[in-house]
Amino acid sequence: MTRIPEAPKSIQKGYPLKNVLGAEAVGCLANNIAQVYPQFRAKEFQQAALHNLAPLEFMERGTHIARVLRDFLPDKYETAIDIILASLTPPNVATEGLGLAVLFYHPHGCFVSEFGLDSKHNAGEDPFEISMKAQYELTKRNTSEFSIRPFLIKYQKRTLSVLTQWTTDPDPHVRRLCSEGTRPRLPWAPRIPAFIENPKPVLPLLEKLKNDPVLYVRRSVANHYADIVKDHPELVYTLFDKWLNRPTKEMRWVIRHALRYPAKKGDKIAIQIRDAAK
Repeated sequence: MTRIPEAPKSIQKGYPLKNVLGAEAVGCLANNIAQVYPQFRAKEFQQAALHNLAPLEFMERGTHIARVLRDFLPDKYETAIDIILASLTPPNVATEGLGLAVLFYHPHGCFVSEFGLDSKHNAGEDPFEISMKAQYELTKRNTSEFSIRPFLIKYQKRTLSVLTQWTTDPDPHVRRLCSEGTRPRLPWAPRIPAFIENPKPVLPLLEKLKNDPVLYVRRSVANHYADIVKDHPELVYTLFDKWLNRPTKEMRWVIRHALRYPAKKGDKIAIQIRDAAK
């Protein structure tokens, strides 16, 4: 039976986040892969994954575990990904209160971003579609907001085309990825310089999601605009002014949430627009 490790519901004092990817997580990963790939050398994998793991922080642990896993799966990336996807637990139904346990899937995302960008890991065949499929499934269990970013940097148009299709997906986790993964200044992640300089390529995604019925998705949209307003305030203020001509309650919430920081800093335009959205 596949499983994920136990973990607190939220970050707690005395429990470093990196502990989510400790011995129990490595054991669960080994168990899950062995369930669908009998040739998997589970004990050897666990020993290798735990070696020198202790000093690494959370993000580094994900990359380390992914690189070790690569040595224990078939050479061709597509074959390895099929095994990884077959080992996943069922998708999350809820969007709130999932706790830290879902971070178990961070190494899975690292596997995609480390080995799914280049055909050299896939017997010379383009792995793009395979990687998109993998991230589509992974974001239903945790999030692919980190692993999608290298694809946006290397294959901007191709990746945005896929994300455009996903904005209408029935799963809110997938819709949220379209906004969260494209944020120019996503916390804990490398920035996307092209979107910091010019956010216009991602605006159509946000436009499709601004009235999303799920707060989990709209919160991401608002946070994305909060990123953009740091570099392009006039663009955001002009856009929000247009929204206020025919605002929905969802759009009003996005505006208020997106402008909370410039408003706190005393930006008069932000305060005015935010007040108008009440």
